[in-house]
Amino acid sequence: MSNNQNQDPTRYESFSNLLNQYNVIVDGAEVHGILCGMLAGGMTLDDQNWIEALADVTNQGEPFAEDLKRIIIETYNQICQQFIEPDFALTLCLPDDASPINERGQALTHWVQGFLLGFGLHQADLTKCSEDVKEALEDFSQIARMDEQMSEDEESEQAFFEVVEYVRISAMLCFNELGKSLLDSAPQSQVFH
Repeated sequence: MSNNQNQDPTRYESFSNLLNQYNVIVDGAEVHGILCGMLAGGMTLDDQNWIEALADVTNQGEPFAEDLKRIIIETYNQICQQFIEPDFALTLCLPDDASPINERGQALTHWVQGFLLGFGLHQADLTKCSEDVKEALEDFSQIARMDEQMSEDEESEQAFFEVVEYVRISAMLCFNELGKSLLDSAPQSQVFH
């Protein structure tokens, strides 16, 4: 079963390689997760400090090189667009289906850890969150701690696909509740930076 409609596999490889080339301490999945979490946690669109906040947590506080910064801004703009599209368009930055399942599982764990970090940077008060969002965040905490090895079989593939889909839908749920009002006033063609 292919789940590439929810991912951009070429993006994961090239993004992770670029991050590695510039000695950034996390992979493409985690950076993507952080950006999604920041937006889903309610970061305002006029917050021009998001790239510095990202550098603080992923690049030991050092500014990103211009080439890398450009790709990160493109990724951020793509995430913003996917979040505001009406057809649940968010794609997770994960390895492709041909990659070993444990590699994909580790990348998913990194994505979820990144999401929780980014979310926490902008949403410390969970009392105003719905029960659905609280439950999703609790599930994300459990997913972030998963480290068991999976076997390469159809049952594991199906289970992995279901977890990826749950994470994707839950991230959009968080965004729709806490971040969407921030984007309602933004024109569809606006470029975020």
